[in-house]
Amino acid sequence: MAHELLLIEDVEDLGRSGDLVRVRGGYARNFLLPRRKAVVATKQTLRLREKLQQERQQRAAEDRTASEQLAERLTGQHFQVVVKVDPEGHMYGSVSAVDLVALLGEHGYVVEKRHILLPHAVRELGLHKINLKLNEGVTSHFELEVIAEEQPL
Repeated sequence: MAHELLLIEDVEDLGRSGDLVRVRGGYARNFLLPRRKAVVATKQTLRLREKLQQERQQRAAEDRTASEQLAERLTGQHFQVVVKVDPEGHMYGSVSAVDLVALLGEHGYVVEKRHILLPHAVRELGLHKINLKLNEGVTSHFELEVIAEEQPL
C-alpha cells in the first residue's frame, strides 16, 4: 500500500524538500519516517509545504553558487597519488572514491563521496580524468596521476 508523504529533507532519487511523494509502506515506515526525512501528508503538514519549498529554493541558490565556485577551482587541477607496486609494476590495492575525498580534503577542497563519479576504483598507474557531479547538478573534473612508490635498492 502506497503512502503519501511530504518530504522535509532532500532524498536522493526521490525528491526535494517540500515535495509530495507516494512511496511503498516499508520504505516510509523503515526509512523516511524514522529518520525524519518525511512526514505523513495531512492538512496540517501540507501547510508546511510552501514554507519548505521557499527554504529549498534559497538553499538551492546558495548550493549552486558554492558548487560553481568549487567546480571553477577544481576544473583542470592535477593531483598525484603515490601507491605501492610489485616488481612487475602492478598496484597493491586501488584508489577509491574514499581515497579521493581524503586527497581533495588535504588540498582544501570539501567534497563528498557521492559527488565523485567513479564507476570503479582506479587500479592502474598513469593519468586518469575524474569526473564530479556536485550539488545542484554542477559538474567538474580533475586529473589524477597515479605514480609508483620508489623501490629501495
